[in-house]
Amino acid sequence: MAEMERGSRSREDSRSGPGGRRERRPQRRKVCRFCAAKMKHIDLWDISLLRNFQSERGRILSRRVSGNCAKHQRQVTRGVRRARHAALLPYTNI
Repeated sequence: MAEMERGSRSREDSRSGPGGRRERRPQRRKVCRFCAAKMKHIDLWDISLLRNFQSERGRILSRRVSGNCAKHQRQVTRGVRRARHAALLPYTNI
């Protein structure tokens, strides 16, 4: 009987409470802001737009984080790299 009491914890009991896993809500799918605005291309000279896709350290944000589609993420990356080369954006923000 004592053995059953010790091992009688169910999975739900062990996961609830501090340090346990929480139930995950289904997250809303991120929508590419360029597709939503029906933009055909991203302008290299639009520095304020390109700055939104850089971290505070100056790294280009990934697709997963920024929510861009693959096509527009490639354009953002190309634009940021060209803006860095033209000295419009810094390579690092240390």
